[in-house]
Amino acid sequence: MIHIVVLLLVGLMPSSTAFAQETLTFTTEAYPPFSYRDDTGTNRGAGVDQVTTILADVDSPFRIEIMPWARAIALAETQPMHCVFAAARTPEREKRFKWVLPLFVDRAILVTRQGSGLASLDIEAAKGRLVGTHRADYTEVLLKEMGFGSVDVSADFGTTVRKLVEGRIELMPMSESVFLEMLAQGTPLEQGVTLSTQPLGFACNLGVPDALIAQMQAALDALISTGGQDRILASYGVARPR
Repeated sequence: MIHIVVLLLVGLMPSSTAFAQETLTFTTEAYPPFSYRDDTGTNRGAGVDQVTTILADVDSPFRIEIMPWARAIALAETQPMHCVFAAARTPEREKRFKWVLPLFVDRAILVTRQGSGLASLDIEAAKGRLVGTHRADYTEVLLKEMGFGSVDVSADFGTTVRKLVEGRIELMPMSESVFLEMLAQGTPLEQGVTLSTQPLGFACNLGVPDALIAQMQAALDALISTGGQDRILASYGVARPR
């Protein structure tokens, strides 16, 4: 009888590894070469591969969902067992999430339409132009904090790019690596001035267990120290900021 009672009590105790049985959902946007679906519908990218490697090391079930950025980051903030990647760790976001980083260091640059004559503008001159970005991206806050007066906010990254190419906006910020990927694909863009350099990583819901956050950070640290991160980035043509 004593053994039965002990077993029952043990069964009622919370397991320190209970979170490992819960599926962790990673949300992200279509933002090649970091995250995108290939022609077969498979999620790929320098960020996707790092998520997959890290969660395999942690041995925790997970899934990745691609959606507009505003929804992706909102879900991570409001839903348990959700993380969004790759999110810039900014002062405004710091206390809203638990963080695992860096997946990479992002150089945000201003980009203009090819032939617009605006690529040589400095920051002060660019502030007088119509600049576009997408909702809930960290550059939306960054542009306003830097004093850009006319900021057009679209639903997603792709819409902002279309507006730029069509001449409906004059400039937009994007990752330098994303710009180089789009340039290689023939998108008529030109690189302008650098806005900022930010570490990007997982921004996880505050309810994600601290132990799981620590395990993911340790797995990422190991990926970096063994050169695995550099190999993943290089396989997608992502160069570290100079």
